[in-house]
Amino acid sequence: MRQYATFNLDQSLFGMDILQVKEINQVLDITPVPLAPPFVRGLINLRGQIVTILDLGARVGLSPRNIGPDSHNVILKTNAELAAIRTLVDAGHLQTSPDMIGLLVDGIGDVVEGQESQMAPPPANMGELEGRFVEGVLKLENELMVLLNTQELLRVDA
Repeated sequence: MRQYATFNLDQSLFGMDILQVKEINQVLDITPVPLAPPFVRGLINLRGQIVTILDLGARVGLSPRNIGPDSHNVILKTNAELAAIRTLVDAGHLQTSPDMIGLLVDGIGDVVEGQESQMAPPPANMGELEGRFVEGVLKLENELMVLLNTQELLRVDA
């Protein structure tokens, strides 16, 4: 049984393994980065650490996010932080980035549990969403949750 942090983009529910999430915070002042790819929203200063904020909507092929009262940053653990917990839990498959990265999302959902065996492959027609960023879908009680492939999402050359 795995736990997933969930969040919204447009009207869709997305999720990722909770072990990858360091913290979730309200949107802070984001400083734009000149000449950065369109999905790089900018940088924030989080308690003295510089965090690159990716616009998750723009990254996965949706429209860029409009920051509103429910917008949040999902701050991911670095690969070094994940390595430190690998001896305690089954997290060998999880990877993020060597640097601190945050994902700008429209809203935060609940933590949900699901079996990996219940995960279905991504549908052939994902609409505007780029399929390479989707690990699969998980049927919850009332809706489908799209599981993100974080490793692909954070690839520099992608």
